Amino acid sequence: MCLKQGSSFEENAQLKATTYCGLAGVLTLADDSGLEVDALAGAPGVLSARYGGPDLDDGDRLSLLLSNMAHVPGWKRTARFRAVLALAAPPDADILETTNGTVEGAICHEPVGKGGFGYDPVFWLPEKAMTMAQLTAAEKNALSHRGKAAIAMSRFLATLA
Repeated sequence: MCLKQGSSFEENAQLKATTYCGLAGVLTLADDSGLEVDALAGAPGVLSARYGGPDLDDGDRLSLLLSNMAHVPGWKRTARFRAVLALAAPPDADILETTNGTVEGAICHEPVGKGGFGYDPVFWLPEKAMTMAQLTAAEKNALSHRGKAAIAMSRFLATLA
């Protein structure tokens, strides 16, 4: 387990990749991802999974986010899901590539939908006119931030062949 917490998704993904590559001695792909809310200066950001502290569950984190956004008008509720992948290679655990994927949206005033996990019920996708939690698994995978980062990484990997 990586004990150090970086200040960015990039730093965290690279830290995980280099740490585990160094331990295992094999090519290592690691990720970090989360929600960035513009009105909250990018929070929850790298703390997305721990927003509000370790004792909160996903529902509590949603409630905290909505409470912190209560004063924010609709047009200022812009946000994005961001995922970063980092690839490290032995023998020195050097970072070969780092890729990024984002999905732009906005934070709803209340949760909508039952699918997905985490912040999906409050993440509104304007182009779909629904939240991430309302998408089917196939729809979500087609536009996800993780999928975009993975596609970018697969392009890099193809150059190594």
